Amino acid sequence: MTPRRPTDITRPSDPSPAPTARAPRKPRAVMPPVLGPAPVTPEERHALIAQNAYLRAERRGFAAGGETEDWLAAEIEVDALLRISHGGSPQ
Repeated sequence: MTPRRPTDITRPSDPSPAPTARAPRKPRAVMPPVLGPAPVTPEERHALIAQNAYLRAERRGFAAGGETEDWLAAEIEVDALLRISHGGSPQ
């Protein structure tokens, strides 16, 4: 038979510290509203189109005769991306 533990044994108190009152929260800094990206200038738009057209020409091996199609496709793509990112029509 297993000896029983006496029921009158006192247990040591909980070693964790007693809860204390919380310190008041510091107010959060107010951030200015995010206005989105700045509009793209006509020069920046032209540069984006030129880069896109170059990459299109590179993908087709710089074969002659596709320059106009590369440029027009690049314009469409860049303008669509600008509309999406700026929430309106490009300049």
